[in-house]
Amino acid sequence: MWDSIERRAIVCGEYIVRTGCTVRACAQRFGMSKSTVHKDTERLEKCDPALYEKVRKVLGVNLRERHLRGGDATRRMYAQRREREKHT
Repeated sequence: MWDSIERRAIVCGEYIVRTGCTVRACAQRFGMSKSTVHKDTERLEKCDPALYEKVRKVLGVNLRERHLRGGDATRRMYAQRREREKHT
């Protein structure tokens, strides 16, 4: 599918910067593993340093917000559980 690893890394990096998505979302979008996305972001350091810095900023924000997303997911799960219990 990809003509070169460097091209794949650049496309993934541009997608992450454009959408602000997580590594998991990028991996799902392009049909690859999270490990591959991580390795591709490391490859950017050599093939496109400017893009690498932008990607690192986005992934840094995602890392800092991770615990908030987890809390929101847990809150939604318990709210749905309470709703189901009301209707049974």
